[in-house]
Amino acid sequence: MTTVVAVRKGGQVTMAADSLVTFGDTRLSHRAEANQKIFTVEDAAGQSLFAVAGAAAHFLVLQHALAAQPREALLFGSKHEIFRTFTLLHPVLKDSFFMQTKEDEHEPYESSQFTMLMANQSGIYGIYSYREVFEFKQFWSIGSGRSFALGAMHAAYDIKSRSSRDVAEAGIAAACEFDRNSAPPVDVLTLKLKVSK
Repeated sequence: MTTVVAVRKGGQVTMAADSLVTFGDTRLSHRAEANQKIFTVEDAAGQSLFAVAGAAAHFLVLQHALAAQPREALLFGSKHEIFRTFTLLHPVLKDSFFMQTKEDEHEPYESSQFTMLMANQSGIYGIYSYREVFEFKQFWSIGSGRSFALGAMHAAYDIKSRSSRDVAEAGIAAACEFDRNSAPPVDVLTLKLKVSK
């Protein structure tokens, strides 16, 4: 699995991710494969940071699917824009990338199979398999180490001297320390928020 965190604080938003890849019980460290879990997408409003937890194929599929879309179709400035963008992307994922949409027989909608974290100048968003979108006001984490990361970020967030980067690094460090499927080195990227809330 993986651990990805995102934090908004002090007019900035920071995303951090570990670099370990696992195949069942096999670990593929950064020395064996130069794995980077955060990628950027440019839309009309600016740059967005994305990371995906789950199958390693998601990373390349999502990068290529988003890159193939017209720039004006990529809207990531609010929950509703993100929902619309990923609803329009869903048939592309099925038809061009052969995504399997079935999770179980009682599912309410076709699944897009992704668990994503996105950060940009408008904030932090989680995008989940039924294209549901959540906006997080302080911080969030996805992946196998998320519980450790959330606990560490909760403890660090209200310390005034801690920046968004400091809080994100605390979260990812806790995940790398305690989650067997997360390991350094860590990638950390920071963007300026449009409006500090």
